[in-house]
Amino acid sequence: MCEFKGYEVYKAYEDAGISAKTGNKRPAFDELLQDIKDKKCNTVVVLKLDRLTRSVADWEKILTFLEENEAFLDCANDDINTTNANGKMISRILTSVSQQEIERTSERTKIGLAGAIKVGHIPHQASLGYKRVDKKLIPDIATKDIVIRIFEMYHNGLYYKKISNILNEEKVLGKTNWRDSTIVGILENEIYKGDFVHGKRTKHPTYYSDVVEPIISKELWEECQVQKKKNSRSYQRTLNYLFLQKLKCPKCGRILGGKATTKKNGNSYFYYYCNDCKLTIKESVIENFISEFIDDIVDYDSVVNQFFLPMIKEKIENPKEEIEEEIKKQKDKFKRIREAYINEVFTLEEYDLERKKIENTLDELETKLTETEICDDLKFTPEDILIKRDIDFINSIKYPQKYKEYNKRWKDFTREEKSNLIMSYVDEITLTESSSNKCEVEYVKFRESIANPCNELYDKGYIDRTDYALFGNMVGTLRYSEYRDVEEVWQYILRLREFYDVGFYEATYNVEDKIFHFNFDYGNIDIVRVFPMEDYRNTDPNRKLKEYDLGILYIKKDDGTLLEDEEAVFKYIPDKTDGILTREVKPTLVKPANVMGLEEMYEEDDDEEITDDEVVSS
Repeated sequence: MCEFKGYEVYKAYEDAGISAKTGNKRPAFDELLQDIKDKKCNTVVVLKLDRLTRSVADWEKILTFLEENEAFLDCANDDINTTNANGKMISRILTSVSQQEIERTSERTKIGLAGAIKVGHIPHQASLGYKRVDKKLIPDIATKDIVIRIFEMYHNGLYYKKISNILNEEKVLGKTNWRDSTIVGILENEIYKGDFVHGKRTKHPTYYSDVVEPIISKELWEECQVQKKKNSRSYQRTLNYLFLQKLKCPKCGRILGGKATTKKNGNSYFYYYCNDCKLTIKESVIENFISEFIDDIVDYDSVVNQFFLPMIKEKIENPKEEIEEEIKKQKDKFKRIREAYINEVFTLEEYDLERKKIENTLDELETKLTETEICDDLKFTPEDILIKRDIDFINSIKYPQKYKEYNKRWKDFTREEKSNLIMSYVDEITLTESSSNKCEVEYVKFRESIANPCNELYDKGYIDRTDYALFGNMVGTLRYSEYRDVEEVWQYILRLREFYDVGFYEATYNVEDKIFHFNFDYGNIDIVRVFPMEDYRNTDPNRKLKEYDLGILYIKKDDGTLLEDEEAVFKYIPDKTDGILTREVKPTLVKPANVMGLEEMYEEDDDEEITDDEVVSS
């Protein structure tokens, strides 16, 4: 066309891959305008008008610019004449059509993009800890633990520089260039709690909740953001709040903040408050509320968490098939970089760096695979929980000092350990408002992932409870569990007898009087466990029977372990056995001593706060 019209071509200007919409930086177009200003050329030739601009506002600026510089526009496919009013009107109409087209395309793109994001198709490069599978982001077994560790280190008070230094020293992912900005980017990224923000740097970002599988909890992410608002370079947490993020204001529903005061004696006293509603609650009040069952949580944690949860967690978070598949991918990747090095695509230095990254990843994956395979081999059963708890109970009687060394109680934990326990097991603690701007605890909600398996084990008789009972004219406590199959009970007792000479007999429980009838010497034995000999929950749901038969496991006070090594009773649990148990004869029922003796006992001991109602309800 230039040749046909006799134009002398001064220069071709091309902004490859850059749209002509408003806001885009176009270096070649800017150069063209400058050349027109410098009188190096006076005519702009384009294929179509929308190649020059798609914005009505921009076109008006271009028209004004051309007039001021005595320049013209010529289009190959559009009959544009900018020298008269009609030509300018036509050009404006064509530009409006182009602008509408780009706006409609943008709307359709946004709708499609929103739908894709909601199903996990994130339009960004996969962040550390994630990988793409079928266009969706899923946690990457090989790197997600690094992200979890970074959040935990920051949550524990380490600042950005310290975290990056640790990662550099350990050469995590084979890198020594971890920077503060990298750590900040990870901590600020909503993707790790399962959310995504599209257009974060624009004036109107869009927030999408729960679009990918999270790597960390929302509570941990939010708490890190609170900490981040403080001076992260100089701030390091010196106080640990047990119930942080677990308490909400009963008035406004906001999460309570934590404060502490330190007295002259050096003791710190913690409390939680709502800054808006001016409501407070002491940490000791919450601890007192949960004190009745907090040691049961500790017991559950020491047994179930020690044996079951690591295996369950390992199998859920690190499925064997996924680990094996990832190992295969890493080995294939190693072959590719080796071939690239042989073909001189990589330098030796680049090859060594990539090789070390893959080797480190493979080492971590092999370790996880080994742990998962160990879980498969252990074959740990729910019955082992009951065995472990009963062995521990007997150990606490026979070797109390050594038992304390092996088994911590709540009061023995550090504040950090207590906080981790609450964080792991408690979902929320609901408060109610009391007088004088104070709060009190209404109830504690445990996480379903912990509560449901625990309840299931209890219903099947694998977890015991402790309650008050009458022993003749004395009040004491018994450990009891629900009904289990009789043959299972016999095998269970045989396993216990591998460690201790556990005895068994049957006793009677008077349903109407709510009293246990025993006829043995209380001073010479300790009762290990009580359990119903029949499934009375189903056979007598309305409690119409007058008596229940109970199985009693006991051990004599003077007996020690049957093992030569006393330490072994703290480290192991007895294996299953094929032995045969001889069932002992049920003792003759003896009428209990006068229950009125309890009233005399209460009068003598004013410190005992057990009411008649509590005893009867047992």
